[in-house]
Amino acid sequence: MPSQTNPDDRVTLLQGTLDLLILKTLVLGACHGQGIARSILRQSEEAFFVDHGSLYLALQRLEDKKWISAKWGVSENNRKARFYSLTAKGRQQLAEKTNEWQRLTRAMGLILNGGPGTEEV
Repeated sequence: MPSQTNPDDRVTLLQGTLDLLILKTLVLGACHGQGIARSILRQSEEAFFVDHGSLYLALQRLEDKKWISAKWGVSENNRKARFYSLTAKGRQQLAEKTNEWQRLTRAMGLILNGGPGTEEV
């Protein structure tokens, strides 16, 4: 993992990406919001910084869709925190959204790397 990434080098998340990243993070087990944000930052080698406003809106949206559930607990700092868990419906969505993103990234790769039917720029 890089020691420090320039904040200007961070990537802006496309709409829908944050939901997928949260679902993927929760596959590993229940986690509170700050832990989810840190995990995404760490796993992306500091490319994806999730601000709190976006994170908690996404968590609420996912909870409303019944893709995640939440319950109160105590964090490692001994503070009260909501811990989020992936539901069965969330696991199904994770599989579907992962397949969509894999198809999308393959198609983008074909175009950007000059795949069949494309001409070099």
